[in-house]
Amino acid sequence: MTKDEAKNKIEELSQTLRTHNHKYYVLSEPSISDYDFDMLLEELQRLEKEFPEFAFEDSPTKRVGGEITKNFKTVKHKYRMLSLGNSYSKEDIEDFETRIKKLVENELEYICELKYDGIAIGITYKNGKLVQAVTRGDGVQGDDITPNVKTIRSIPLQLKGDDYPEEFEIRGELFYPKNVFEALNKEREEIGEDLYANARNTASGTLKMQDSAVVAQRKLDCYLYFVLGKNLPFETHFESIQKAGEWGFKIPTEKPNYIKKCKTIDEIFEFINYWDKERNNLNFEIDGVVIKVNNYARQEEIGFTAKSPKWAIAYKFKAEKVSTKLLEITYQVGRTGAITPVANLQPVLLAGTTVRRASLHNADQIEKIDVRVNDTVFVEKGGEIIPKIVGVEATQRDIFSTPTQYITACPECETELVRKEGDAKHYCPNEWGCPPQIKGKMQHFISRKAMNIDGLGEETIDLLYEQRLAKNIADLYELNFDQLFELESFKEKKSQNIIDGLIDSKQIPFERLLYGIGIRYVGETVAKKLARQFKNIDNIINASFEELIAADEIGDKIAESIIHFFFVEGNVELINRLRAHGLQFELSEDQLANATTKLEGLIFVVSGVFSKFSRDELKNTIEQNGGKVSSSISKKTSYIVAGENMGPSKLAKAEKLEVEIINEDRFIELIQ
Repeated sequence: MTKDEAKNKIEELSQTLRTHNHKYYVLSEPSISDYDFDMLLEELQRLEKEFPEFAFEDSPTKRVGGEITKNFKTVKHKYRMLSLGNSYSKEDIEDFETRIKKLVENELEYICELKYDGIAIGITYKNGKLVQAVTRGDGVQGDDITPNVKTIRSIPLQLKGDDYPEEFEIRGELFYPKNVFEALNKEREEIGEDLYANARNTASGTLKMQDSAVVAQRKLDCYLYFVLGKNLPFETHFESIQKAGEWGFKIPTEKPNYIKKCKTIDEIFEFINYWDKERNNLNFEIDGVVIKVNNYARQEEIGFTAKSPKWAIAYKFKAEKVSTKLLEITYQVGRTGAITPVANLQPVLLAGTTVRRASLHNADQIEKIDVRVNDTVFVEKGGEIIPKIVGVEATQRDIFSTPTQYITACPECETELVRKEGDAKHYCPNEWGCPPQIKGKMQHFISRKAMNIDGLGEETIDLLYEQRLAKNIADLYELNFDQLFELESFKEKKSQNIIDGLIDSKQIPFERLLYGIGIRYVGETVAKKLARQFKNIDNIINASFEELIAADEIGDKIAESIIHFFFVEGNVELINRLRAHGLQFELSEDQLANATTKLEGLIFVVSGVFSKFSRDELKNTIEQNGGKVSSSISKKTSYIVAGENMGPSKLAKAEKLEVEIINEDRFIELIQ
């Protein structure tokens, strides 16, 4: 066979296999037998081996895997992966509609979709080829698992047609079909291995396997339902999904009723009630329904909160409830010293998961439901995630049973517990001598949203603490290669990765470091506000209560916590040690250069679609220049920055309150 003949044959076989693959895994309409498909694939593999110059990246042979990934690279999402607010009743959905109708006066159309209980994924295509697949992670960044995703046969490596954007991202959920998961467990049972308890967690573990050939054998599946990119040629979400189906993606379709356009709450609940009954007949797990505003312009107008889109909400199906026996109550100590009572249960299957433990929350909850050891208890999943005890079958209680006595001393260090007025939980005050608190603070410090130190994880922190190599976060920066290399199972590369990760973390910006040091009530958002307001750690340490509460979104509780933290001599000493190691305790020169007070004291509302900024860029620019962004118009509003398609209700309210409306060009003049 000549090279030209080989090239033509490889292209012909590739296209034939793509067509059959799409028919089988996406359309569920196979047109050849598995044997015939395998014979074609083997022929293609043989030709590609003989003529490797014609073995392309999007070849169907890539589906069988074989690539080994030792470390999954962390990648920042181009578009943040936000979460959805949850609802549990018709009233919640009605409230959702009322909220968004205050922001837009146009008639709204909704899209209802199934809420797949899988692993969120974002897949990027360039010129019709799959180039990257990234997990959700923390929403800001995730893990690059491209080689493993390429083995999933319902995900196209090369798109059909020629009308797709040059570059775009499509998002969806990866999952185990129920029959595949059951077969996987049956196989494990036959060879005497422990069964997997949860399909979702098993799918997550599969996607992080180093050998993509193993992933290929696991037969994961997916639905893709959200297209993102610049200048997409769609006016509605539904239109984009239909077009994605034409490009070869496995999408939720109107038949068999996986997606539906709705105009009213009643129509939405017809869809919800149908799937609440029918979900057990599906070959994949769902835990609810997602409701979205269909029109993209209306979505842009309605906007986002810091964590989720305002134009979408998830309806969660009612939690399944089971009964089992409470064997023992134990107590956990968190990094802040908070004590959490835990019910240890006789194992029971609940919503697809074997449950052995459930939270009892606090002493008040134990007293309220009067739960006791050896009781028969009712367990459900709160929001179908965290198991909790919701009641007791009192008729089955032993007549000699006595009420549960809540512990008075820390189970780890035996320090007497305290409970401040207004607090639901008891606390161990031994901040610097209680092992779980010390390790918890270090684990929080190294976490992805804080310092994100490569190579360090919970198990390593436990080991370093037990070996007396690190008793606090400052000790981490005094570790050396030899100390790590001498530890059991620490090889040269692992030890060096940790040292390199610690060095790299010294460039982490001030606001993330401030979050990482673990001041109670100072989360990510509050840390950003404090960093912008006070510029460096010394200004925060020396700030009075009045100065702290004068800062944006800093209330009495947060201010008191900050003052208490820096009143403790050990905390200030810790800051000074970290500072000596070169960590960033002030805003960078770039941040300071871009920060001004030009908009100080001004409150802005952003509405509409813009050409020179995205809405997020506009909001960030306002905050960088000292202004404040509000989601609603009031007498305190200084300006409304209006783009195209500004909501008529906002326009009417602005005119009524005589708030000045400016365009983005006028806004640019304000900050120049």
